[in-house]
Amino acid sequence: MNKNKGQSGENHCGLPKRVRSHRITIVICLFLIAITLAVFGQTLRYDFVNFDDDLYVYKAPAIRAGLTVKGLALAFSSPHARNWHPLTTISHMLDCQLYGLKAGGHHATNVLLHTVAVLLLFRVLWQMTGALWKSATVAALFAVHPLHVESVAWVSERKDVLSAVFFLLMLGAYFRYTRARSVTRYLAVAVLFVAGLMSKPMLVSAPVILLLLDYWPLRRFEQLSLTKERAKAAKSGDQRRVRRDLFLEKVPLLAIAAGSCVITFILQKRATGAIPPLPPLWRMENAVVTYVIYVWETLWPARLAVFYPHPNDTLTIWEILLAIGLLLAMTIAAIVFRRKGPYLFVGWFWYVGMLLPVIGLVQVGEQGHADRYTYLPHIGLFVLAVWLVADVTAASQRRSRVAVASAVIIIIALGWAAFIQTSYWRNSETLWTHALAATSNNDVAHNNLGYLCAHRGELDKAISHFETALRIRSSKRDPHYSAGSALVQVNLADALSRKGQPDEAIVHYDEAIKSQPNYADAYYNRGNILFAEGRIDEAMADWEKTLQIRPDDADAHTCLGNAFLRRGSVKEAVVQYQNAITLSPEDPHSRINMAWVLSTAPDASIRDGIKAVEFAQQAMELSGGNDPKFLRTLAAAYAESGRFSEAITTAREAMMTATVQGKAGLAHVLYGDVELYRANVPLRAARSAE
Repeated sequence: MNKNKGQSGENHCGLPKRVRSHRITIVICLFLIAITLAVFGQTLRYDFVNFDDDLYVYKAPAIRAGLTVKGLALAFSSPHARNWHPLTTISHMLDCQLYGLKAGGHHATNVLLHTVAVLLLFRVLWQMTGALWKSATVAALFAVHPLHVESVAWVSERKDVLSAVFFLLMLGAYFRYTRARSVTRYLAVAVLFVAGLMSKPMLVSAPVILLLLDYWPLRRFEQLSLTKERAKAAKSGDQRRVRRDLFLEKVPLLAIAAGSCVITFILQKRATGAIPPLPPLWRMENAVVTYVIYVWETLWPARLAVFYPHPNDTLTIWEILLAIGLLLAMTIAAIVFRRKGPYLFVGWFWYVGMLLPVIGLVQVGEQGHADRYTYLPHIGLFVLAVWLVADVTAASQRRSRVAVASAVIIIIALGWAAFIQTSYWRNSETLWTHALAATSNNDVAHNNLGYLCAHRGELDKAISHFETALRIRSSKRDPHYSAGSALVQVNLADALSRKGQPDEAIVHYDEAIKSQPNYADAYYNRGNILFAEGRIDEAMADWEKTLQIRPDDADAHTCLGNAFLRRGSVKEAVVQYQNAITLSPEDPHSRINMAWVLSTAPDASIRDGIKAVEFAQQAMELSGGNDPKFLRTLAAAYAESGRFSEAITTAREAMMTATVQGKAGLAHVLYGDVELYRANVPLRAARSAE
């Protein structure tokens, strides 16, 4: 970094070097911002996808509520989507506070954080190395590489971009600490490290990265201590004490990382629906091959997908041996040539070390590998490649020009590929359709497309996708896949039930329960079919089993209340509805059912018109007020409390709504209700409004 000293700092244009450098820096930053927005700006028009976005945002009540005292407490005290990353959780809450469930705002935050990370990477590399254009090139590659699309375009991967910002801020703080060591500056490093871990635990390897940076470009292993004693030791060639101090310096950070590992491990094991790991040999084989896959995809990022099925035991011996050979060759080369090219050593081990927590040795999920895992490890490969090319071409001006032109072309090509890859994230259908085109035997893609089709009411397409997913999964016998297979069975059963094939649906619910005996959803959904067929006792047994597995299931309490009501056990029904109301403050069904019982129960000791009106009004507000059955219940509640004019008005509204919706039978029933209310007679019936 140039510093001007009087007239000696002038360049040929008459501008001080510092001013010229400042202008170049601004231009580089604007360029980095421009290419980042050019690739990812399109996501501001995109929707959420049906892959974890429900868990992280739009079906998470605590997140949807925005920033609340209760939500902030939950962020630190409870896992979110089976992970403890409170700062990421809070960032999602903040988005909901600002944008509600408008997906564009959530995407905008990801793009903003990625842009900040790009600028921070440029700044910290330039500070540490003094190499302006090399640092800019690395930052540009980081900004637009297609493997980073998943981390930016996927709302659920907020943890990637947020943790990257804290990680790079930590590197900047560490650089300042190495220039003037103090407790305050070390604490700044530690606090930013903790913030990064609280965004994504993958940063546990950060202390190792700091040691690598000590080697190069900071060269702290070569620095002599300022004390006389250590200076004497250094002059005699003894650097052991300096090296020991550098390692000891990282011990507090390593202790923090260890604590994060323990928390993550415990939460993953305790998580509801946690799946058993794959056999160790499968995981080790896949880990070795995956290291090479990521390097290849860095060079040739084609056929990228949101999900890659795990190869299990299908990897051939030559694939494994070739991967081992390439890894050993790269590792040996990095060590052998570390003095001539220290960036080779640092870049390679940055890549290897940062990937280690997510390389698959500890299996989380069913994927074989994932693009998002390369987000920060990629920096090591980019540094290695850029500095190596610069060194190779430095001796020849012609080669240097070719290298610069090649770098520009590569950045443009990667940016275009990333733009196309980002376009696949516009919605769930495009995302999973592309995944099927880019991969083979992708049961997860078929299942999620089936779920999307079922949501749209395209039941035949949904059933076809679910059946294909089950055929693919039939070859996966390991217990690791049992939970996923049970999920597909339930999805297929749900679609068959909606299509009017209850017997076939029950077969698949039975299969899901056989595969996962504690699968609450399978019991609950099977209970609904049994109840519809009049098999009340069997349905109640399924719902009671649901509550044994998931005691806080408000819907199961509501269904049990309906069953008790069908059997004439009104008091028991009231107890179940009250449990549901307590457990689910936003559930309208338990409230409307409670209002119906309080309005129409034959037993006068149970009826309570005033409370019935209160519950019915709450249910109307929660449901949106479009259901004629809800309106009928509100009318009955008004009648029970003696407010007959309001009962007549509400019943007429319900009758008109039923007529518009084509529910002629219900409209006829409501006509009879109106006649009762005109005669100042409340409704007396002991059957549910549902």
